[in-house]
Amino acid sequence: MAAADLSQIVKAYDVRGVVPDQWDEALAELFGAAFVQVTGGAAIVVGHDMRPSSPGLSRAFARGAAARGVDVTEIGLCSTDQLYYASGALGLPGAMFTASHNPARYNGIKMCRAGAAPVGQDTGLAEIRELAERWSREGAPAPARTPGTITTRETLTDYATHLRSLVDLTSIRPLKVVVDAGNGMGGHTVPTVFEGLPLTLVPMYFELDGTFPNHEANPLDPTNLVDLQQRVRQESADLGLAFDGDADRCFVVDENGDPVSPSAITALVAARELARNGGKGTVIHNLITSWTVPEVVLENGGTPVRTRVGHSFIKAEMARSGAIFGGEHSAHYYFKDFWNADTGMLAALHVLAALGGQDDPLSALVAQYDRYTGSGEINSTVADQQARLAALRAAYGDRDDVTLDELDGLTVTAADWWFNVRPSNTEPLLRLNAEARDEATMTKVRDEVLAVIRA
Repeated sequence: MAAADLSQIVKAYDVRGVVPDQWDEALAELFGAAFVQVTGGAAIVVGHDMRPSSPGLSRAFARGAAARGVDVTEIGLCSTDQLYYASGALGLPGAMFTASHNPARYNGIKMCRAGAAPVGQDTGLAEIRELAERWSREGAPAPARTPGTITTRETLTDYATHLRSLVDLTSIRPLKVVVDAGNGMGGHTVPTVFEGLPLTLVPMYFELDGTFPNHEANPLDPTNLVDLQQRVRQESADLGLAFDGDADRCFVVDENGDPVSPSAITALVAARELARNGGKGTVIHNLITSWTVPEVVLENGGTPVRTRVGHSFIKAEMARSGAIFGGEHSAHYYFKDFWNADTGMLAALHVLAALGGQDDPLSALVAQYDRYTGSGEINSTVADQQARLAALRAAYGDRDDVTLDELDGLTVTAADWWFNVRPSNTEPLLRLNAEARDEATMTKVRDEVLAVIRA
């Protein structure tokens, strides 16, 4: 395998590429050896999703680690947040084999240090890549005199018990919930997590199938929610939940089948986590979540902190500030009580507890957390990202009624609206998010900004 190929598959936060074209079990073995050298523990934990290539890649990684003298605990089929649970509870660096919502021929590795601390470009991933590249050219390092052991361990029950210890669902009214697992790992975790709760579960696509025969396991794309929305209405269910392929993200639809914005879920969970912490605590939100989120945090006694988009920034800020909770527009939710890692399942349990703890339908409950009108993320392909950002700065920079900041791309804020435009790191795109107090204002701002971007 040519060393140069690794720049294509080692991304900012993880490893991801087409199997076997871009990477294979031989390379997975080198990644395993490099991972244990960089993280430096005597033992690691490894898990994998339901993709056809996942068991072989995961086992190759374990072999590479064990050859360096490190003991490996394999937890087998799991969700990404279940791997984070194992890393946190066992105090071990971890590796999860998944390509999340990517098509079937992709696979990847999400890595973390002990306690689920992230491994990204600046926190070990660059060194792991360098070692794997060098060893793919020069051959793997000599094995340790005493190889490590590879043992298996069941963690699903403990993971479910831990989550349920953080949210009390015992006294909620009975709820009917439709769950679309998208043939991903939610089909593995949901039955165990929901067992014995006052919930009537209507399962959709719970069969583990890494070829995704029904729809892509990416609930951020509205086309992938259509089946769930129809089923919620058919069943007269109280709500619907959709998980992505590795089940670390959760998307919510209300009793009418309408999507609930992840910002509204962030605000709802923030209010509950602040209440659980005596009305004190820091809550992280990225700069394209709704204005509602910092307002709700302040109303409930908390301190909102705004960050760049991207889970490594959120996790770093969670650790730095001791935040109790963090949420992103992409339906990633981070909890202090879950080692600052993201778990869609815990966010889902909070929604169920909030809904079941009162008599209103979900649409009425979340209305208080959905106060503005947002554009959603709109992508534009541009020849020169920086030139278009400069044009926007020129268009808005001299106005007295706005403020500009460049924490992440360009954010322009007025009394009744704001927008953010940020460049994609991987494609020639600019991403626009706009929000206003009413639909007409939002539409006007959105169209003005798009006219400059697409000029």
